[in-house]
Amino acid sequence: MPDSDVPLEITVIQSQTAIKENPDVVLIDVREQDEFELARIQGAKLIPLSEFPSRIGELEPFRDRPIIVYCHHGVRSLHAVFALRHSGFLNSSSMSGGIDLWSQQIDAEVPRY
Repeated sequence: MPDSDVPLEITVIQSQTAIKENPDVVLIDVREQDEFELARIQGAKLIPLSEFPSRIGELEPFRDRPIIVYCHHGVRSLHAVFALRHSGFLNSSSMSGGIDLWSQQIDAEVPRY
C-alpha cells in the first residue's frame, strides 16, 4: 500500500539510505541515453523524460514499490514524479540535486559533467 506521506523530494543521503535498506526500491533515471552512458547510479533503469509519457506503463509491476527518480540536478525528475503521482504511483519521490549532487556527496566515482 503506498504511503500517502511520501515526500515529493528526498535528499541524496535519504536516497542512498533507502536504496541500501530496502531491496524493493526502484531507481529510475530520466536523463537521456548519452547522459546515462556518461554517468549512472548502479541498478538504475533508464526511462528518459522525453519518452516518459509513452513508457510509464513499464513501471506498472512496481506500482506499490518505493520509486526514486533522478536526473542531472533534480528538475526533470520532479516532472517525472508529478506524472507518476498523477498516474497513481504515490510512493514515488524525486532525488533533489540529482546525480550531480550524488557524485559530490555519495559516490565520487560517478563522473560529473
